[in-house]
Formats: sequence, C-alpha cells, structure tokens
Amino acid sequence: MSPASRSALADVADLLACPECRLALEAVDRALRCGRGHSFDIAKQGYVSLLTGASTKMTGDTAAMLDARAAFQGEGHFAPIAAAVATAVGPVGDRALLEVGAGTGYYLAAALDAAPGARGIALDVAKPAARRCARTHPRAAAVLADAWRGLPVRDGVLTGVLSVFAPRNPAEAARVLDADGRFVVAAPTARHLAELIDQLGMVTVDPEKDRRITESMSGLFEQVDRAVIEYPMKLDRAEVADVVGMGPSAHHAERARDPRLAALPEHMEVTASVTVSTYRRRA
Repeated sequence: MSPASRSALADVADLLACPECRLALEAVDRALRCGRGHSFDIAKQGYVSLLTGASTKMTGDTAAMLDARAAFQGEGHFAPIAAAVATAVGPVGDRALLEVGAGTGYYLAAALDAAPGARGIALDVAKPAARRCARTHPRAAAVLADAWRGLPVRDGVLTGVLSVFAPRNPAEAARVLDADGRFVVAAPTARHLAELIDQLGMVTVDPEKDRRITESMSGLFEQVDRAVIEYPMKLDRAEVADVVGMGPSAHHAERARDPRLAALPEHMEVTASVTVSTYRRRA
C-alpha cells in the first residue's frame, strides 16, 4: 500500500460512516474503525471495502473494461467532458467531493485538480475499480461500496457528488450533501458515439434519458444548470476498440474478435455528446 493511499483514506475517515452502525469512522493503523469496534482493513492495494452482508447484485466493470477506459481517457478524448464536470461542481475550497461509480477515478481527479484544497472519495462496487482509484490521485480515497445499499458517508458532509456515465441514487446524494452542495450528473445523449452504434451493434441511448433523469431527481433536487458538451473525436481503430470495450457494450460482445471492428476504416470521426446537469437540494 502506498503512503498516499493510506493518507487519502485517513484524510476522509471523518466523512465516512460505518456500514454496520452508521457511526463515524477513524483511521487506526491500517484500518478504519468506529466507536463500536467495527473494523475495516485497508487493502494492500490502498482501498477500503465497506461492503457488508450478502453479495451485491450490482455488476461492476471488469479489469479489461477499466483498462480500455483508462487507455481511452489517457488520450484526452473525454477531457472536455471532465472539464465541464469540474466546472459544474463550482467552488469547493477545502471541502469534499464524492464520485459514485468512479471507475478509473478520471472525473474525480479532474475536479480535484481544479480544487487544490479539496478531499475526494472515489466509490465503486467493483474491486478492479477500487484498486485503480486508489492510485489515481493523491487526494482521492478509494472505497468499495454499493451505492444502492446506501452511501457509507455521514449526513451533510459533502459539497459535491458526481455521477458520470454511472447509476444515480438521488435520495442518498441528497442525504450526504451539505446545504449548498451540488449533484453533477453527466449522461450520454442519443448522438453519443452515433457513428459506431449501428456498425458495431453497441447499446443505444434512450432519447428520453435526459428527461427521465431530471424527473427522477425532481422530488429532492432542482436543476440549476445544464450544458450539452458535443464535439468530434478523431479516432483510430484501436481507440474505437477501447471506446467499445470500456462501456456497457463490452458486456454484449467480444470486441477484439468482432469482424465488424476490422471492417472499419483505420481512422474515423466519432461524435462525443453528453449532457452535464447540475442540481441542488430543494429547501
């Protein structure tokens, strides 16, 4: 375990809640412990598991999917989306951010880079993601947990919750945000990767997705901003393979063996199209 990983978890321990009894946690040696004695070891890879009880039914990303995503993100193709998410969070100061379904931690890292005094929590249900997030940013603590069972976070302690291409739990986001906190949701539009969807049989995006997200939030949140981030990406065939392999379509096809991929041109222009919506808690 790197000292940075252990330090990041120690720095956010006061924000976390014991998944067994909801008491606050504190860092003790190589574990997080609550006042009732529940203890959660920090793994050698630098993350802590706050998953308890029966196995989760959520399907997390595989290591191969995360490798593809990291490779694609590393080329900067989604940098405009990351910048828009960081901007949407607004002033953070020395407060804290959480990314739900963090995956590689790419978007949380961008938000933390824009807020030099902030602390971050990268939460994901998949162990490969938790391992990767533990080394993605020195101020990002990696936590393994199922957001649908409840966030292992104390009430009202966060200034921002991020959900980027990830499931949302509005009730839990509202609970953990402070009075001025923002919930930032980034989701693909029906035009996202449109040039590849039919040719490669990728999972399509519901044209009503943006409306359904806003409706699902309306009881707890009000939308304060919405931006459409749309631009062309010039991708080679390997990058196309990565963008297919990093998302939900990877669960439906063996990208490396798909003859349709080999039939694509060596270079092509592909549309990135995402809505970045910002919500605040209703009074």
